[in-house]
Amino acid sequence: MINSIFLKDSIDFFLKEDDLAKNFQYLHSLPSGMVDCEIKFKDNLTISGIPFFFEVLNYISDVKINYSQFNEYENKDVKKEDNFVIKFQAPFNVVLCAERLALNLLQRSSSITTHTKSFIEKAKNHNVSILDTRKTTPGLRFLEKYATQVGGAKNHRFSQNDVWMIKDNHKNYFGGVKEALEFFSSVNSFYTPIVVEVHGIEELKLGLGLNIKHFMLDNFSPSQVKEAIELKTSSVSYEVSGGITLDNIDTYLIEGVDAISSGSLTYGARQVDISLKYHRTQK
Repeated sequence: MINSIFLKDSIDFFLKEDDLAKNFQYLHSLPSGMVDCEIKFKDNLTISGIPFFFEVLNYISDVKINYSQFNEYENKDVKKEDNFVIKFQAPFNVVLCAERLALNLLQRSSSITTHTKSFIEKAKNHNVSILDTRKTTPGLRFLEKYATQVGGAKNHRFSQNDVWMIKDNHKNYFGGVKEALEFFSSVNSFYTPIVVEVHGIEELKLGLGLNIKHFMLDNFSPSQVKEAIELKTSSVSYEVSGGITLDNIDTYLIEGVDAISSGSLTYGARQVDISLKYHRTQK
């Protein structure tokens, strides 16, 4: 179960878009009678984000929904023809005010999880981890990285400080790989690993000579990746990145590659179709 304290600030911010924070009286002026609700999954998809959906409702409701009963559906694959629904009850005023935000989060999470699973399916017979990136929607990183993980991917860094990643702009500023490495090594963070982004075989060779352990092979062609693997030692890891999508990932599933990172896990996910219908509960 997602901790509601973790989501509180984000949900409060999201609800301000609907003016509920400014005009909270609107919520209380609506009838609060119970309604029977159905979340309808109308697409081929993997369900993801149930905790986020119900946390939105619980945030503005005095009647809390114990959604642990629905956790079994998280990561469930459904087909359009299944007409699969999740049923629950909630106050009318709560559902009416919360439904769009709750559905948006559920749809976003399910879309990304569904898309991520397509990557995982392609990589399942290869010893290659699929990683997400920081190319996430501002304000939704926590949800989008949750969704990729549900889909079977592994999370790359959440923030810049999780890993020191030496990229081309660092190298341009400091004067090269060696100089950038010296700077980040001087930060004196003992447990923070350093990853170096390289853009060619010669730069990779330079990095190997500096005893760098983790390399991102950025925008390497498959033939360049194979050449890089010939230089690889057992103490080094390779992450391949740059323009990798479902259309070309097969060509990068090469023995010796440890991970493939793709921003398209999040920004390339097609929106899935989910709706919410409800009617007054009969006494």
